[in-house]
Amino acid sequence: MLKRILRWGLGAIVLALLVAVPIAYWTSSNTCDDPSTPPANPMKAVVYCDYGSADVLKLEDVERPTPADDQVLVKVHAVSLNPLDWHYMEGTPYLMRLGAGLRKPKVIRLGVDFSGTVEAVGSQVTRFKPGDEVFGGKTGAVAEYVTVRESGAVVLKPANVTFEQAAAIPIAAVTALQGLRDKGKIQPGQKVLINGASGGVGTFAVQIAKAFGANVTGVCSTRNVDLVRSLGADQVIDYTKADFTQSTERYDLMLDNVGNRSLSESRHILGANGKYVMVGGSNETKWLGPLGRVIGIGVVSRFVSQEMRFFIASLNQADLAVLADLIHDGKVTPVVDRQYKLSEISAAMRYLEEGHARGKVVVTFE
Repeated sequence: MLKRILRWGLGAIVLALLVAVPIAYWTSSNTCDDPSTPPANPMKAVVYCDYGSADVLKLEDVERPTPADDQVLVKVHAVSLNPLDWHYMEGTPYLMRLGAGLRKPKVIRLGVDFSGTVEAVGSQVTRFKPGDEVFGGKTGAVAEYVTVRESGAVVLKPANVTFEQAAAIPIAAVTALQGLRDKGKIQPGQKVLINGASGGVGTFAVQIAKAFGANVTGVCSTRNVDLVRSLGADQVIDYTKADFTQSTERYDLMLDNVGNRSLSESRHILGANGKYVMVGGSNETKWLGPLGRVIGIGVVSRFVSQEMRFFIASLNQADLAVLADLIHDGKVTPVVDRQYKLSEISAAMRYLEEGHARGKVVVTFE
């Protein structure tokens, strides 16, 4: 009797899923489907009403935000793009659509990283004032104005960098900082390998690791060797000429921004108590993304002496402040590959998707 009840229960669950998923898919919508009147106080913002290539990006008039009592209103001067942005734009891996929207994106605004000038502040704000130059992160940042909580991911911009450089900082630099410091437990004198040293996260990681007193080896292509060396790398491996996983060198920490080598190959170059931290992966599939590798990391780490981790960075004010200090002191300098105008947002996204950017891709509002 119990087995029969379990079979019926399982069958009912499967049937419910077969019915619910198609209904949820075809009924999923976003604010693009709602008839609306023209905004009373318009500003320009980039939106995407459907998943797809960079062609789905549109520059439209939307309602300009008004800061709440605990918020600041920022006039945006520049934003930077991240792989995160085009993953959301494309709706890939498809698994993420369970939260982002099955058929259409629930959130239609693009971007996170921004820099700009405080335009106005709420009645309870004491840390910022109009005219302050700031940078930070907020969903929907590719717009003329954004509002951010005073205690949120926003800090004063160091005077020794431009708005374009400041916009390049948030996601990439926080990812590098948290990967090295929090997950990798980096220590002075350690040997650290950065796989993908010339990309957005990698260019920050090389400099941050040096600031923490590590001996840094960067892995990149021939065209980026000089760049990575200029960032302070003690050694640079050109992956087109040498296989870094076959090296006799053993590292205390590997920050993997690429995920293009097997876990066994990566473990091979680590010391007995070395740490492997994955923050990205080129082996992503359209359906599951890096899930297979993440599961592999979880399984393998249970049976080896090395620590192996995958993580996604979390933007916060405290870490942005740490980065601002490093930049102010000249220990870290953001690397900007290309700059585009707001009207060229689709071209900027296409270039980012090619995967060959040296540092960050920035979009300006001037």
